[in-house]
Amino acid sequence: MEHAFGMAAYGLGIFVAFVVAAALIFLFVRDVTQKQHTILRNYPIVGHLRYYFEELGEYFRQYFFMGDRDEMPFNRATRSWIYRLAKNEGGVIGFGSTYDLHIPGALIFVNAGFPVLEEERAPTPSLVIGAGYAAQPFTAHSVFNLSGMSFGAISEPAVRALSRGAKEAGCWMDTGEGGLSPFHLEGGCDIIMQIGTAKYGVRDEHGNLSPKRLREIAAHEQVRAFELKLSQGAKPGKGGVLPGAKVTPIIAQVRGIPVGQDSISPNRHRDIATIDELIDSIARIRDITGKPVGIKTAIGGWRFINELCDTINRRGLAVAPDFLVIDGGEGGTGAAPQALADHVGLSIDEALPRVADSLMQAGLKGRIRLVGSGKIVTSARAAWALCAGADFINSARGFMFSLGCIQALRCHQNTCPTGITTHNPRLQRGLVVEEKAVRVANYCKNMNKEIDMIAHSCGLTNAREFTREHVRLVQADGSSRALNMIYPYPEALKRAA
Repeated sequence: MEHAFGMAAYGLGIFVAFVVAAALIFLFVRDVTQKQHTILRNYPIVGHLRYYFEELGEYFRQYFFMGDRDEMPFNRATRSWIYRLAKNEGGVIGFGSTYDLHIPGALIFVNAGFPVLEEERAPTPSLVIGAGYAAQPFTAHSVFNLSGMSFGAISEPAVRALSRGAKEAGCWMDTGEGGLSPFHLEGGCDIIMQIGTAKYGVRDEHGNLSPKRLREIAAHEQVRAFELKLSQGAKPGKGGVLPGAKVTPIIAQVRGIPVGQDSISPNRHRDIATIDELIDSIARIRDITGKPVGIKTAIGGWRFINELCDTINRRGLAVAPDFLVIDGGEGGTGAAPQALADHVGLSIDEALPRVADSLMQAGLKGRIRLVGSGKIVTSARAAWALCAGADFINSARGFMFSLGCIQALRCHQNTCPTGITTHNPRLQRGLVVEEKAVRVANYCKNMNKEIDMIAHSCGLTNAREFTREHVRLVQADGSSRALNMIYPYPEALKRAA
């Protein structure tokens, strides 16, 4: 018996060795005869290790080789800080910070000699959007809010967890350009319905804006406002891209497109080619829905915002957008061409204060609420945005980290290991909605809490009292300058003061 078993094992071993040898011979012949890859042609078989290690390198660097503050787009220190806030463990460290206060661009807030006492602190006031101009204005309670991430680009359990967490935290949730799904509504949070260039969710059979669909969407009480997306920071001048593998039946139904086909948005709204046409579209959507209507755009210079302000003052405040979301060139949760992601669109550091200046100069800062977006995931960056002139802050990737994102950089490949940006049921299984919703809420609540903490340290009773005098930026020579010196307030504002 033992002899027979030994012979069988020996035979199996011979067979396996033969298969392996045959496979290696086949691979060798294929490598040396192919003409596409020099490495494989010169180093058959072993050359495959080069491509294997290259693929794995981007994932191992963050664990073994990068320092806490080295990695891009978000370093380990930032990710760990968000994870702690999401787990409600507090953003507390010991033995000093690894944040380098001497590098250009470092933020330093001007602490007061006599900070505000606990009993003197006041809640950060809510702001009304669209008051006096929309039939149903929207009261926004949270300074920090959830930026647009389309259902399709992110998974069903991710949307459900974000919706529930946003409700618990009291912040709004932007749908992104993929339309309004049942999963956005599930949590009961305030929703801003984004209208992208393809009009997903509000389009007719020809792809044009449908008044009927607008009214149907607006009938949901949770939908508080509409946002006309002109461009996003990751890819200004390029429409959204959703690979056909991610266009499932439910996503196709929500968007109003065929199942399994690549979903590619036009690079701009076909019916909007001028500032006047933009203003007309805003007024039309507001008239149809009765809800506030805003704009989301990246900024490449000052011509657009200045022309927008001039047109509003020429035609009257009633036609103005109720809010303006400025996305920085460093934004981007979805797939984007690297040339656009790297080189097109101003950074939020420059775009936000300049847009705020234009609104102040034109006397429109009180009429149009300003929202800063683009890689703002920490309380210090959010407080800087308020100093620069923002009324609210939107964040997408910060909330992705709160869901458990590990920055695997596979968002566009449908292979996200945390289940956030994939429609693979096996991978989605790891994202437990009930657990992650709590972390989403914790992250938002703790962000608002820490923004207020910075304000109190600066001697302010609440975060809406921030001005540019309250933050300094380190310059190339190592010294720091106040933000109001780098971006002085408009002369018209000074004269009014």
